[in-house]
Amino acid sequence: MQFHSLDIIEPILKSLQEEGYTTPTPIQAEAIPIVLQGNDLLGCAQTGTGKTAAFAIPILQLLSESHSNEKKRKIRSLILTPTRELAIQIGESFRAYGRHTGLNNTVIFGGVNQNPQISALRNGVDIVIATPGRLLDLMNQGFLNLRDVEIFVLDEADRMLDMGFIHDIKKVLAVLPKKKQSLFFSATLPPEIVRLAGTILHNPSEVSVTPISSTVDIIQQHIYFVDKGNKNSLLVDILKDQSIKTALVFTRTKHGADKVVKFLSHHNIRAEAIHGNKAQNARQRALSNFKNQTTRVLVATDIAARGIDVDELEYVINFEISNIAETYVHRIGRTGRAGAKGTAYSFCDAEEKEYLRDIEKLIGKKIPVIDNHPFPLIDHNPVKAPKQNGRGNSGHPGPKPPAKTAPKRWSSRPGRTR
Repeated sequence: MQFHSLDIIEPILKSLQEEGYTTPTPIQAEAIPIVLQGNDLLGCAQTGTGKTAAFAIPILQLLSESHSNEKKRKIRSLILTPTRELAIQIGESFRAYGRHTGLNNTVIFGGVNQNPQISALRNGVDIVIATPGRLLDLMNQGFLNLRDVEIFVLDEADRMLDMGFIHDIKKVLAVLPKKKQSLFFSATLPPEIVRLAGTILHNPSEVSVTPISSTVDIIQQHIYFVDKGNKNSLLVDILKDQSIKTALVFTRTKHGADKVVKFLSHHNIRAEAIHGNKAQNARQRALSNFKNQTTRVLVATDIAARGIDVDELEYVINFEISNIAETYVHRIGRTGRAGAKGTAYSFCDAEEKEYLRDIEKLIGKKIPVIDNHPFPLIDHNPVKAPKQNGRGNSGHPGPKPPAKTAPKRWSSRPGRTR
């Protein structure tokens, strides 16, 4: 199937050709005709499936076919998304696919001066891509209204809920027109997401591609068992391989990301961090440096990584394994896109073995282990800290547990935390 077989109008087909796209991904092939028919849509699709184009292309077409004669443009479509990076990426996609349609868009997010965003809104825009906080802020200041919205998109709904945006979402829904077309996308569909979708969608069509439990087959996945204190050294050892031009490294915390960057920089490896504590301009600069390979390693937290879309990214390294199995699939989905090669390395210490079991259960296969490396796991069974005040699981006082003595080899190893 080709894009031209989906009844896409010529201006958009021309843009797609200029971008080098001829064949739609599965979600694009299924979703575009549904949206063009004016139906509500519930889409289950993870990162890397081509989800953005699946809603951007038909939205651009529908708005192009019903141009308003009014002099000042009104906001006719709203895309609500959880992070600044993802909002910027979606805005770039709308500009690329819609460059010949005469439609325009603006991106609204916090952490930057609001004046350029206000100026764009005053000039009139057809499409707004926004994060919830700044959108509500500008609405409360009277700089925008949503009464003319014809098509509403809630993107990355599961991450929205994870980030605590449910109340903001409800505030936005309350001011949208009752009559509109709504599109709802989520990588996972737990019960709370299904309930939220039920409040937004009317008789929706459903599209589900690349279930969260299935990782892209082309991605080569490997596990390194390593003690927590040796993870930095193992990372440096792996990066001695000069064929690794760039690598996206995941940590669980912002502080952890900064520590990894500091260690790599000390070993003359150009690295930058991207997380919520970084200013927006710093995050964009780090991402740009990574895309043009000025920076070799980008260290990211999961939330900040949403929206990172780097062509031909071959290596993802899980410096710390996520305690949520689905997050592992999101992480490694940053590589192996559009048929390109992809490799995912994961560092697993003794305390993370439980997380690894959950991941392998979710994806339905064992991840191969790399044993021949300089920092093999020694502490296979870490000593658990005793309960506070000698209390057992029942919460009642019990006999104080005997002191536990760690094997001497542990105390002689630097960096070991118990």
